[in-house]
Amino acid sequence: MDATASTPARPPSSEPPRHSAVRSLLRLWPFVRPVRARLFTAAAVAVIASCISLVIPLVLKWIVDGPVAAGAPGGVWLGGVFLLLLGVAEAGLFGLRRWLVARPLAGVEAAMRERLYARLQRLPVSFHDRWASGQLLSRATTDLQLLRMFLAFPLTFLLVNGATILVGCAILLTQRFSLGLLLLAPVVPLMILCSVFEAKYALAARRALDQVGDLTTVIEESVLGIRIVKGFGRHRSQARMFRRLTHELRTTELRKARLLAVIWGFITLLPELAIGAALVLGTVQVADGALSAGTLVAFLSTALALRWPVDSIGFLLAMSNEAAMATDRYFEVLDAPLAEASDPSPGPRATDDDTDGAGPCSGSGLCSGSGDSGSSGGLVFSGVEFRYPDAPRDAPPTLCGVDLRIASGETMALVGATGSGKTTLTALVPRLYDPTGGRITLDGLDLAALSRDEVRGLVSVAFEEPTLFSATVAENVLMGGEDLQEDDLRRALAVAQADGFVSALPEGPHTQVGEQGMSLSGGQRQRLALARAVAGRPRFLILDDPLSALDVHTEALVEAALRQVLATTTALIVAHRPSTVLLADRVALLSGGRIAAVGTHHQLLRDNAEYAGLMSGTGPVTAGSVPRPRGTTGGTR
Repeated sequence: MDATASTPARPPSSEPPRHSAVRSLLRLWPFVRPVRARLFTAAAVAVIASCISLVIPLVLKWIVDGPVAAGAPGGVWLGGVFLLLLGVAEAGLFGLRRWLVARPLAGVEAAMRERLYARLQRLPVSFHDRWASGQLLSRATTDLQLLRMFLAFPLTFLLVNGATILVGCAILLTQRFSLGLLLLAPVVPLMILCSVFEAKYALAARRALDQVGDLTTVIEESVLGIRIVKGFGRHRSQARMFRRLTHELRTTELRKARLLAVIWGFITLLPELAIGAALVLGTVQVADGALSAGTLVAFLSTALALRWPVDSIGFLLAMSNEAAMATDRYFEVLDAPLAEASDPSPGPRATDDDTDGAGPCSGSGLCSGSGDSGSSGGLVFSGVEFRYPDAPRDAPPTLCGVDLRIASGETMALVGATGSGKTTLTALVPRLYDPTGGRITLDGLDLAALSRDEVRGLVSVAFEEPTLFSATVAENVLMGGEDLQEDDLRRALAVAQADGFVSALPEGPHTQVGEQGMSLSGGQRQRLALARAVAGRPRFLILDDPLSALDVHTEALVEAALRQVLATTTALIVAHRPSTVLLADRVALLSGGRIAAVGTHHQLLRDNAEYAGLMSGTGPVTAGSVPRPRGTTGGTR
């Protein structure tokens, strides 16, 4: 099977809800409440407009039993003018309803989209590890469009048509009670059919929305990875997967159409049979003199006026169920717990007994030279343990008993084989993840006691994979701090040796770099990411192999400028090459999720065989630590 042929992973919460559609839709009230006055006004206007249509049969009765029966043409013309005025009033009121709801509902959709985006920004990285981006995109686009359509049309007309049917039935029963009962005979079977339809359609609607999310994921990945697709000639396999997913969506949509056709058929057939029976019975009564012709005309006209409200029940229920499923999908994101909820209670702290062989991290987790973890300055890891949320329960932790102290103003290089946990350890410092055991302190402040905003005001990060946004060079770099000025931009570009190529761009630092900065080379993107990390003059600097994409000459220039920055901050640098290691005052060797050795570069070359093998290129390529669980984005490098 092609590697690209697997179905995109869905979030763990993609099961259909077990509660009613009404309960789901009521959750929209906080967003609708600010515009409730205009919505209620619009609903009242629509009810009045719909009830006007029920006055028309009464006018027809007056015309038939009055002017027509008396042979008075003037009365017929008067009735015609009155009918015209009623039609114009009905059309005008429906137009007013549309005007009343258009602007407020656009605002509701915008508010919901902003709320969703703000929530996505606050949710922890572990949430984004589990969710496919296409599922999130479809919630912010397709689902919110469905909700706006529901608020604009089905919600109003469920109320309007319900009121119209009630008023119409009262008029029918008043005009002729026996015929009215005959027309109401299909009500009970229709209620049963609608209940069955709602349960089946909800499942199909949810499945279709999830499949749209899968398609969105595939399209996004194919566009972002177009170089890989073309470079390896995988366009046919991608097309096959896309066709398979579109076929699955088509099958689901056809099932929805069949369900809707069945319910709509019954909703149309049963009332038509009742109207036909009422017509026959009414004609007999007119022939017997028990009913006037005008009353029969008014009765049948009223019944026909109720056809649209009754016929619309099927697709209004369908749209309401789709909106309910979209609401559930929307609130799956808003209901996802924020990591801040666990902030007040730091993870279990390591004690002297924790390193004596007890617990899941038994074994030697300390090493000589790690320093006094009780000292208040700098960056201190004390008995730090970490397990990814989606890791198997019986798998060992990715990090286990990590004890390391980086003194204030010191630069520490972190070295280890691929898979040893280097990137995972660096991700704990800016609180992209929280340790599952032990503690981390920044200048004596417990990391778990600080909010994420406070931590990220102290810590700056440059990741191994440089990420740029669809913005200018200046905007990307100045994202590294608050209230940064032009001087900060120039300084950061100079440190990263990016000032030369940036000045050569068509508009200098104000040049748009395009999506993910793909208009730039890999080395240029990495230098801009480094410039962003140093722009805010952070107290703590975390660099994950920041020079891997640079040529030897540029690397030497960046290292020379970077030494000046490192002299004023506390830094942890993931390094794979001796040249990067030499930037550090000391080196920590991470092996199997633990700190195996700490010392200077020359000390470890002399005393530690594993470190010497890594630096010479003759050591192990990968570590024997627990592999990164499937379904997440980061690696345990």
